[in-house]
Amino acid sequence: MSTKKKDEQKEYVSLPYFGINKLVPYLKPYRFILFSMVTLGLLGGFVDIVLPLFQRYALNHFIGEETLDTLKWFILSYLGVLAFQVVANTISAYQACQIEMYVGRDMKRASFNHLQTLAFSYYNQNSVGYIHARVMSDTNRIGSLVSWGLMDGVWNLSYILGAVVVMLGVNLKLALWVIAIIPLTALAAAFFQKKLVTINRRVREINSQITGNFNEGITGAKTTKTLVIEKKMEDNFNGTTEEMRKTSVHGAHYRAMFSSMISFSASLALALVLWRGGKLTGEGLFEIGTLSVFMSYALGMMEPVQWIVRAISDLITVQVNVERFTRLMETESDVRDSEEVIEKYGDSFEPKKENWEPLHGDITFEDVSFKYPDGEEYVLEHFNLHVPQGTNVAIVGETGAGKSTLVNLVCRFFEPTSGRILIDGRDARERSQLWLHSNIGYVLQTPHLFSGSVMENLKYGNPGATMEEIEAAVKSVSAEGVIARMDQGYHSDVGEGGDLLSTGEKQLLSFARAILANPRIFVLDEATSSIDTVTEKLIQDAIENLMKGRTSFVIAHRLSTIRQADVILVVKDGKIVEQGNHQELIDRRGAYYHLYTRQFQEEAIEFINNTLQ
Repeated sequence: MSTKKKDEQKEYVSLPYFGINKLVPYLKPYRFILFSMVTLGLLGGFVDIVLPLFQRYALNHFIGEETLDTLKWFILSYLGVLAFQVVANTISAYQACQIEMYVGRDMKRASFNHLQTLAFSYYNQNSVGYIHARVMSDTNRIGSLVSWGLMDGVWNLSYILGAVVVMLGVNLKLALWVIAIIPLTALAAAFFQKKLVTINRRVREINSQITGNFNEGITGAKTTKTLVIEKKMEDNFNGTTEEMRKTSVHGAHYRAMFSSMISFSASLALALVLWRGGKLTGEGLFEIGTLSVFMSYALGMMEPVQWIVRAISDLITVQVNVERFTRLMETESDVRDSEEVIEKYGDSFEPKKENWEPLHGDITFEDVSFKYPDGEEYVLEHFNLHVPQGTNVAIVGETGAGKSTLVNLVCRFFEPTSGRILIDGRDARERSQLWLHSNIGYVLQTPHLFSGSVMENLKYGNPGATMEEIEAAVKSVSAEGVIARMDQGYHSDVGEGGDLLSTGEKQLLSFARAILANPRIFVLDEATSSIDTVTEKLIQDAIENLMKGRTSFVIAHRLSTIRQADVILVVKDGKIVEQGNHQELIDRRGAYYHLYTRQFQEEAIEFINNTLQ
């Protein structure tokens, strides 16, 4: 069982406190709305307590005494109270909606912004679905709790307390008969609610599986057809949906019994009132209007009791949401700027660019050792390397050898476990991450484009770029053909994640975006792996001109493209085993020599096969 799943199980077992105090910062800005909502909720509960007293007066006075005196004032008073209740309920409902939307919005913003500050290690250890649930589902549940839950809670509690006080004041013995049913109802409701919470939790888990299977069936449709596993996919999906049906029906049975139990309790309370109250009324010791008041309260109290039991279960469930949200917000990044650095250079959201020094690109690894936060073995140990400004560093190795580690350290996506990395002679930690990242152009093997147009994506590299600069960047990487093929040119939509484009087309646009940023450090992570050889040659020629005077790190799969690199680092099993230029490494006849000659032979065989065809 994974550590994450163990933690999630513990969340449901150990619940020492509701943790609502963690939400105070998000509620404080709306304290006046909350106060008004609670006040109106109390008044609304008070009105519901008063209304049966109007009924009592009408029965005892107008019917019992057979007089219509004060009828006009009675009607006006009754309508006035009803009008007040309508206004109070409308305003409190509107304010509850405000609280739900405001608090939910603020929590989503806070969590999203916090996620932008976390290091790559957090995303390596947590899935997209897990993070998405924290930002969306958990905040929605919490927003609903502190708005509608609070409003309903104020009304229900005030109604129960008010009704009990009035009944005790009118007739102590009869009131005690009715009140005696409340704890029994609460115990029975607690039993059913516990069962329903367990079933509902299981329903949510199965629903997540169905969503996952459905998503897998769509995204993997091509693989499904090529492997001819349609029947297997159907059986898996049918099995999950059948389990969902059985569990949901099981929950429906408990809900039906729960509702019947509440109805029985209300009927029992009403029967007791009619039995005892009717007897007293028949003996002339109880007015008919007073009996009607008890009947109204006996029926009306069962629903608030049911709500309170359900609310306690909801609080326990929502506590998990609160704890998961606060755990996200309290997660500290493995890579963070010091208070002194933030004071001088600003942070990612409020940069102080006037204090930023120009970056030249001189990089030094000084006795650097590194292991990943969730790893046990060192990837680098006492590594030293000086990369002068304008140096082209190539990093090569087998797939999965750990070629990206060095680049991640240069970009401060991770911090060295020991030692330090100097940028232009100063420890990288002495200046802000944003300062460094603003000077890096990073092109990935699997590039990401944001939803929107081609123009919007290119301008992420330089929001103030002119059309001439954009066209020049696009032309420099031979991407003008991609844009020409699109219906609306630069204003064409690229789809979610750039899904409307091929991987090669996305790489070309990512190249152009990086060039438009005019960075001092270039990082190319197998950036031409999905581009045809003709276009790759054009890009290589363009890169040679663009990288003059700039420091660059090239993670290469095709070794023929990095023969001109100033330094080649050979990575094996996460460690750098060789370094030097192309000729030095060939003469050494080590790991690089074997990689190069093997790939050269493979390319030669591929060329011959293509020629023969």
